Amino acid sequence: MHEKEKCLSIRRRGLGRAAVFLAVAAALLASGCGSGGDGAQAESEKASDAEALNTLLAQELTAIAAYESSLGLLQGRTLAIGRQLLGQDQAHLDALTKVIRGLGGETEAEAGELEEPGPKTRAEALTLAYEEENAALSEALDSPPNLYTAAPRAVAAALAASHAQHIVLLRQLLGSGLASSVPEPFENGEEPPPGAPPGGEG
Repeated sequence: MHEKEKCLSIRRRGLGRAAVFLAVAAALLASGCGSGGDGAQAESEKASDAEALNTLLAQELTAIAAYESSLGLLQGRTLAIGRQLLGQDQAHLDALTKVIRGLGGETEAEAGELEEPGPKTRAEALTLAYEEENAALSEALDSPPNLYTAAPRAVAAALAASHAQHIVLLRQLLGSGLASSVPEPFENGEEPPPGAPPGGEG
């Protein structure tokens, strides 16, 4: 197997494991594990967690909208990978919905508005996806301190891992080599896409 194809295959397996982890976290919540108290306090904590998870849900919806507006500009292997990443984000959406409902909450999130005009080229489409994946990583990393129960924290951790892998793949599709696609230590969702001016948003 060609080295680049091997690398992509390994990352695909990692993305699959992240989806399984999300399902396990949802099952953990359904079993009642990880509740942070009882009575009125527990209900308050669950309501707070549901609200925090709705923030993550909104960003997932925005990332999905970015892919949906971009796939028509992609072809071949790039299109296949774009569809796979979209499917992964839709799996995130499903898992978050299950966890929110398991907490007794409602899914009230809406996708954010994408900047106009939309992407017109392959590079613009991939950059839009990259920026929304970056934003999703940032949201997932910021959420654990605001979460009270174990299952929502597990989902947030799995989301961060999955979006970080998406970002590495998108860097390669945007033209970065394997070495330059390696994440920086403790990336927080603020790294610009390949080719962006230093300090810029691309």
